[in-house]
Amino acid sequence: MKKPTRLGHGIAALGLALSVAACGSGNAIAGLTTTGSSASSTSTTRSTTEAAARTGAAAALLGDNVESHAQADDVDYDAASAVTVTLSDAGSTATGAGVTVSGSTVTITQKGTYVLSGTLTNGQVVVDSSAQGKVRLVLAGASISSTSSAAIYVKAADEAVIVLADGTTNTVSGAAASTTTTDPDAPNAAIFSMADLTIGGTGSLTVTGTGNDGIAGKDGLVILGGTIDITAKDDGIRGKDYLIVQGGTLRVTAGGEGLKSDNETDDTVGYLRITDGTVTVAAGDDGMHAEGDLSIEGGTVRVTRSAEGLEGANIVLAGGSTTVTASDDGVNASAGSTTAGASQGGPGGGPGGGGGMANTGEQLIISGGTTVVTADGDGLDSNGTIAISGGTTVVNGPTTNGNGALDSNGGITVTGGTVLAAGSAGMAEAPGSASTQGWVQVGLPGALQPGTTVQLVDNGRVVASYTATRSVQNIVLAGADIAQGQSYDVYVGGRLAADAVADTFSLGGDGSGATKTTTVTAGQATGGMGGGFGGPR
Repeated sequence: MKKPTRLGHGIAALGLALSVAACGSGNAIAGLTTTGSSASSTSTTRSTTEAAARTGAAAALLGDNVESHAQADDVDYDAASAVTVTLSDAGSTATGAGVTVSGSTVTITQKGTYVLSGTLTNGQVVVDSSAQGKVRLVLAGASISSTSSAAIYVKAADEAVIVLADGTTNTVSGAAASTTTTDPDAPNAAIFSMADLTIGGTGSLTVTGTGNDGIAGKDGLVILGGTIDITAKDDGIRGKDYLIVQGGTLRVTAGGEGLKSDNETDDTVGYLRITDGTVTVAAGDDGMHAEGDLSIEGGTVRVTRSAEGLEGANIVLAGGSTTVTASDDGVNASAGSTTAGASQGGPGGGPGGGGGMANTGEQLIISGGTTVVTADGDGLDSNGTIAISGGTTVVNGPTTNGNGALDSNGGITVTGGTVLAAGSAGMAEAPGSASTQGWVQVGLPGALQPGTTVQLVDNGRVVASYTATRSVQNIVLAGADIAQGQSYDVYVGGRLAADAVADTFSLGGDGSGATKTTTVTAGQATGGMGGGFGGPR
């Protein structure tokens, strides 16, 4: 199992002192004077700050991980010098050396570039090259299916590249080699590689893993581009040493985990990193799972269905836009699994927690981007600490008292950014005393029903507005517009500002018709579990 403290040496690099201006429009409550808007300057400040935060977070997260094998020009090739391979059930053919054909199996034995087109309805393309150098497969209108093994099987190569040719549509469908094999290296995906694998280009690819995974690599796996649709019986995309997404459009539907990196040999591997592109995942298990570190540093990520949305030994959210829907925890920093006798949630039941209450050193770090989580279990969960220094985070948390919108074993520190976490009251946790960003915790006298808006008000100015998507009884709000020790009024009613985040949260808002329900003091916890590790619970 990976060491859970692998990010400890890099916390300082994250710039925990970074803050994000959060002075949204301040509209009137019940006819009081409307204050001016600072939205334009806030947007500029936030953009600049998050760009810096992404760099710091990525450096801290990936500093001890093995480097990616991929190069930006991996997908470039000279069509004139490439070997053309025409796939056919009647007999595949090739225009040059390095290709052998035996029945419905096409084997590539030399480094170089091979342009594949045509159809194999029950065949296989095998790469088996012992030479140093890349083997590049250009899919240019290729359809390859196998009912007994991987349709594309990289058995041996120095490095393999799959290029999706511009303007082409390609399909690959494959099964596991055998349902009874005990060989850990047996092909178990529609596209399976024993070597480092890079996929890119501008064409499209549809992958169906009928027996197990969609795309799987036993070393590193990097996605540079392309439009890739994956449907898999088990995991969608799996890179053992690492899985990196640097671009393209991925749509994954998986019976198991959507995106996964599962090498737990040592502290340098098993990581999952997204820096750009659009990734949409619907999974039967975790949306994204890393035995090591999981980082989202840019792009757009949507986990539309999952048990746990994002899970890794350590997690950094440093940029881009991330939306997670989970039937258990939304974002979970955990290096171990739930064991018998461990905490499984408190009164009220709900999806099980895990790992007890000990601080085991994992870290969930949010330094930039926009993150919106809807979870039936814990919203943001860490078996160690949670540190937030930038970005905008909105948590639509659990309705049962056995889980919380925020849950840490080692405490929560907020030094920048904007956080809105709403959920049940039984396990509610607030930021700790080391937080330099102002925050309030609101324990509502009664459950806020879905569709109802609640607003935090400072002398008639709406600081922030939140519209519940489910039953809510406890809310934590942290932001640059909140001053520790100051009193704020809580109103029910009104409307969000025009720049709402995922239609649920905005800085500022319209307080017309809202009704005051209570008053809270910034920096004071209300409700929840009482004293916690490093901060109120």
